[in-house]
Amino acid sequence: MMWRRDPPGAAVDAGLGPGPGLAGGRGARSDDGATVIGARLRTPRTLDLTIRSPALHGLGRARLLLPPGWSPTAARTWPALWLLHGAPPAASGHTAWTTGTAVERLTRDVDVLVVMPDGGRGGDHADWWNHGHGGPPRWETFHLSELRQLLERGYRAGPQRAIAGASTGGRAALAHAARHPGLFTAAASFSGPLDIRHTDPGRLDGPDLLRLTSAIGHPGTDWRRIWGDPTGQGDVWRAHNPYDLADRLAGVRLYLSAGDGGPVELLARRGTTRLAARLRDLGVPAAVHLHQGTGSWARWERELAAALPLLLADLR
Repeated sequence: MMWRRDPPGAAVDAGLGPGPGLAGGRGARSDDGATVIGARLRTPRTLDLTIRSPALHGLGRARLLLPPGWSPTAARTWPALWLLHGAPPAASGHTAWTTGTAVERLTRDVDVLVVMPDGGRGGDHADWWNHGHGGPPRWETFHLSELRQLLERGYRAGPQRAIAGASTGGRAALAHAARHPGLFTAAASFSGPLDIRHTDPGRLDGPDLLRLTSAIGHPGTDWRRIWGDPTGQGDVWRAHNPYDLADRLAGVRLYLSAGDGGPVELLARRGTTRLAARLRDLGVPAAVHLHQGTGSWARWERELAAALPLLLADLR
């Protein structure tokens, strides 16, 4: 396999054996001007992208698992399965799923493009409120506008998508699906905190978790920059809380799972059961798996394997 370094602003072209390389991504731009400035093929299926992102006011990254027969110049497109990482201390970033699980093996024969974007060191995957001023980082915009458009315009991603996430990525997966109706046919949460507004003075609750993940992922940063104060900016918190967005998940295939080990997992379980009950009241179907044990990459690998038939059911 031959590699070469291109001038700044151009993609690094990695040959894919016989046939064209990654030139299909070259020249693709999102509506706001995001561009791929680096593309590196780590394995025959694993392609890492570096993106100059106005939404982040810097660089964003994503790892792709390419489906069988993929080519940047193919006449066809492929549906996309998005996988979101969680917050530290679990592995985070665009390499988390391939580092922590056998996702490459699980999807080896699946006819989809697997998309694993970075969602921030705190794993919030959100456009930050920034004390009412907005602006970067805007992770949700990076995911669903910039990266989505680049994949569709340069890497043969089609219009059908499903999404799943672990830990805080589970919350984001359901929130992305609810906040952008019609964008995802299915969504899954594995150990996700699905009711972040619920408070409990005696136990770890949603605001506590955001403070904790922000302190680990963004030390020295005011955690209220993300969504504001949970009371003063309750409308912002509601707009990112799967429990409050439950009615907007109608028509999306849903898989929810959580365990019972440890404070963080118990928080996820409480939120998962509350959301499941809310969905039942609304008449929205959901597959729910409440299991023993805590969240871990080994557990999330098993949950992804169990959820794949549901996630892929409507992807063609």
